[in-house]
Amino acid sequence: MRPLLCCLGLAVLLGPCLACPSACSCSTKKNGRLLAECAYKDLQEVPEGLSSNVTILTLSANRIVWLGQGSFAEVPEVQSLWLGYNQIGVVEPGAFALLVHLKNLDLSHNKIADFPWQDLRNLSGLQILKMNNNRLAGLPWDAFRFLKDLRSLWLNDNELTTLAEGTFDNLPSLSQLQIFNNPFNCSCKVFWLKKWTEKTSVSITKGGSTLCVAPSRLKGRAVTDIPDHHCIAPSVQLTYLSNLDNTVMYDGLTLTLHCSVAGSPPPEIRWKIQTSSRRVEINRPNVARDGNVKQSQEHFLVFKNGTMAIPNFRKEDEGIYTCLAVNDVGTRDVSVNVALAGSENPAEDLLQDDPQANHLGGRSCYKGDEMDPSGAGEKLVIVYHMPRESKSRSGRVVPQVHLGTLLLALGIVLCY
Repeated sequence: MRPLLCCLGLAVLLGPCLACPSACSCSTKKNGRLLAECAYKDLQEVPEGLSSNVTILTLSANRIVWLGQGSFAEVPEVQSLWLGYNQIGVVEPGAFALLVHLKNLDLSHNKIADFPWQDLRNLSGLQILKMNNNRLAGLPWDAFRFLKDLRSLWLNDNELTTLAEGTFDNLPSLSQLQIFNNPFNCSCKVFWLKKWTEKTSVSITKGGSTLCVAPSRLKGRAVTDIPDHHCIAPSVQLTYLSNLDNTVMYDGLTLTLHCSVAGSPPPEIRWKIQTSSRRVEINRPNVARDGNVKQSQEHFLVFKNGTMAIPNFRKEDEGIYTCLAVNDVGTRDVSVNVALAGSENPAEDLLQDDPQANHLGGRSCYKGDEMDPSGAGEKLVIVYHMPRESKSRSGRVVPQVHLGTLLLALGIVLCY
């Protein structure tokens, strides 16, 4: 009887450590890790009854279609999780979030189109991630941001048409990457990938098979062969409109800035205005060809050719005016700080305040006249608003605004 009781007691003690679903085979490896082998069992879901000490869980080649938030609640210590060759199409947020000890995760050969990328934030020890042969059409740029130990990443044979710049940043341990057999649209949005592959030490498996599907002129060419001349980062320069010489305006002052851009594809022009009381962003022209203003910001008139006009420029319009040039390769911007002031002798005051002020004419940016982009990004422009009295034809005294010194103030061409 005593030997029987000892055996029963031993079984009670070991029972929780060796708990194993009937469909699985569980064993202890030589290194002390507990293996739960549940592959090729026609399972439709993650089995219940797994020991909390399981560190290796193999569920490959089953018929699992869904992973819920609590699917792996019983195995918080798991380090290797193999789920390849199932039919997984739905992964709920939180399904992997608590598996903080996970080092190897295989989700290959499933039907995953949407994945809870936020779950990876807790998996800082992950070393191998296989998501190849799924239906992923896109990735957030920060999907792998927290995977400092990731060594091998498999994304091949998905439906990726593009990858956001920075997708593989913050992966200091990455040594192997597979992204072949994806239908990449080789617009300039993936030009960064070419540049990245040229300087990275990461081994990109079958790089020659990372081919463009579109546009038609690049179809069949490797992503790494995108011609440089198709993708040129934006450049931008900011000038004043140069037709104000010797102009005397009555009633009010119209400040006119012109933003010239270059690049391939042709950059879009956007404006940002920051005054003491408000912040305005204008991402497209708001003045139609017929002169009608299409948006509510009628005080800032933006034309298709890159010109901005601010009629009746007032003290409250003082602030920072920024022109941005944006295309698929990048963004460049240039800013000017516009202030409104009065002076009896504005030309003398301006030269005293800014000895570098000069006459460039505002028509182009000549070599040698460019501002250093590494210097102070915002240049001060003082618009002198000088009310004077003169008589109109009717004999009425009319205030004047003289803009002769405006050319001196705005004559600095800003180039970036």
